[in-house]
This record gives sequence, C-alpha cells and structure tokens, in this order.
Amino acid sequence: MVVTKTIIIITNTGPGCSSVAYGASEEIGPFKINKRGSGLYLNKFSWNLAANLLFLETPAGVGFSYSNTSSNLLDSGDRRTAKDSLAFLVNWMNRYPRYKHRELYITGESYAGHYVPQLAREILAYNNANSKHPLNLKGIMVGNAVTDNYYDNLGTVTYWWSHAMISDKTFHQLINTCNFHQQKNSEECESLYSYAMDQEFGNIDQYNIYAPPCNNSSDGADARSTLRSMKMPHLSHHVSRKLSGYDPCTEKYAERYYNRADVQKALHANATKISYKWTACSEVLNRNWNDSEASVLPIYRQLMAAGVPIWVFSGDVDSVVPVTATRYSLAQLKLQIKIPWYPWYVGGWTEVYKGLTFATVRGAGHEVPLFKPRAALELFRAFLRGKPLHKS
Repeated sequence: MVVTKTIIIITNTGPGCSSVAYGASEEIGPFKINKRGSGLYLNKFSWNLAANLLFLETPAGVGFSYSNTSSNLLDSGDRRTAKDSLAFLVNWMNRYPRYKHRELYITGESYAGHYVPQLAREILAYNNANSKHPLNLKGIMVGNAVTDNYYDNLGTVTYWWSHAMISDKTFHQLINTCNFHQQKNSEECESLYSYAMDQEFGNIDQYNIYAPPCNNSSDGADARSTLRSMKMPHLSHHVSRKLSGYDPCTEKYAERYYNRADVQKALHANATKISYKWTACSEVLNRNWNDSEASVLPIYRQLMAAGVPIWVFSGDVDSVVPVTATRYSLAQLKLQIKIPWYPWYVGGWTEVYKGLTFATVRGAGHEVPLFKPRAALELFRAFLRGKPLHKS
C-alpha cells in the first residue's frame, strides 16, 4: 500500500443502516461475501485501489457499534450523528497520527446525503476553531442522496409516473393532494402512497426497478422473513428495504456472515455477547430518529463557498431516491455551468458546475457500485483527481 494514499470516510444509508453491511461487503470494500455467507472473495473493483477506506458505522447502535448509554438509541438524529462522527474522526486521527495530514474525503449514499455534508460542515467549524491542527478536508461525494424534502418527494413521484410505475390518475392525485414540504403526510396522502405501492407498482424492487426482487429462489424465500419496513427519510410512508443487484439477495448473505461466531471473533466484535442478532439495519434507530434537516442545500452553499468540491451522482434506475429528485434539488442552487451536459466513458451523463459536479450512472440502482462497479470506480478516481469524467 502506498503510504501517501488519501483517506476516504464512507457512511451508508438509513437512518440506521450499516456501512460494513452495504459499502464494505456489497459495494466498494476489498472483499465481498459469497452466497449463504460461506466466505469472502476479492472485489476487483474495490475503491481501496485508489485510496484508504475507513467505513464508519454511524450513529451508535448501527452494526457492531454501541453506546454505553442505551437510551441514546431512542434519541438519535442528524445533529448528534454529525457531532459524534466528528468526535470519532478527531480521536481516530489522534490515535493514528501518521494519518493526520493526509487528504481527507467523505462519501456515502442515500441518507448519507445528510451524514456527509453535515460532517463536512462540522469539520469546517472544527478547523476554524483549531487552525493549528485542521483536518485536511478535500471534498465530498454522495450518491442517490437524500437532499431536499420537497424536491426529493416531487422528483420521486415524477419518476414513478415517467417510468410507468403509476397511473396518470394516481400521479395527479399525489401532486394535488400531498404537501411535499411537510415532514409528515396527511392520511389521504399516505393512502395514495400505499395504493401506488400495493396496487400499481407490482412485484418489483424499488431500489432497481428492472432487477428481479429477492423472492424467486430458496435464498429469496428465506430473505422474505427478514425484509424490514424502513422509513425513507424524504417520504413519511414506508417501503420495503429490499436491496438487489446482479444477485438480488446480497443483504441476506451479509446478515448470515456477520452473525457467525468465528467471524465475530476474528473482528473482535460482539465481545459482550448481545442477546439479539446482528442486522444490516437497526429498526430501533430508524423508528426513533428525532431530527432531520429539511434540506442540505444550504450546507452545499456553505461548503462551496469554503472551496470544498462536491460531487453528486445518481444511478438512474433507482425509484427510491431517483435521478429526477436529485436534479430537481440541484437546480435550486442555480449554479454556473462550466462544462455542459455530455456522455462520459463507461458510465452515463454528466455536467460540471462551478463548485459541483453531477453525474448519472446508466443502469445502476440505489447502490451504484453494486450494479456498475467498473463505472463506479472510474467515477471515484475522477472525483479524487478533481478532473471531469472522460468523454465517450
């Protein structure tokens, strides 16, 4: 390993889901998990080919992370997560001082659309107060990211309609009935969402509308009992937390693997022998999420003003935090275009603005590296270079 490699902090979805289960084990880590959780195999498109990866389980209670104060699990939210993540990062740097001056980037997906810019904002505040020992923040990147309540909701409903997932009637009812500015929808709006999902979507994986759901095999039948109803942060209704890719049951393999006693021993994890199973997502944290910023666009403006580059990407077959939602949100920034829209090599399309780069990844679902690992690695390398993606 090259000792001068940059450091990448990776956080994942939720609120309450594991960066180890998703980012490390399904997407960008050096190893992936075999079927039935029987072992590991090398990931030839791992992002550690380009940087040192530090997967952060946040907030406390996710994965094998814990709090000595159990009531914290009932009182989590954006503010505490950002402050705790900064405290971890500062203490980690103090424990491993050889990394203190390395270039530092932060990336994540889905609800990490909140975690990533919020942690970057905390770092800026920390650096202003500790000018002699600042953290060397060089940029942030988020994918299929929760960004702005109103435009995320509007863009999601528009995506459903434009991809023939819902009828004209349901689309117009949602637009005319739901107040997308509100954190909690009315009962009438909730019933419309439920009708769309139960009666019109059909048996699809909402995280990749063209992939088979995990229910047509022996693994899938087993997985059905563990599917959890996770509250999507930009929508007050619930959708099934079903992740799929080329193999639609990868989440199940992670849960089997990390519940093995020999794996836990090797990781020095679960030393206290908790009474419950390790899960990819914590329903307790998700149900008890107490504060969520309505929009992170003001943080984007603050970061760009401070000279922190922002990259945003979207897999274009995700219907949960779809590309339309991200485009509606970014449009509100009214940024100056530096390089107009063009197709990029192996990936999709991109446009470069002053302070921000946006890219799509064609044919990728919610977890872009799971579906398009080669394109995701190329995207990551371009992000680190700070250079536009190669034209096709």
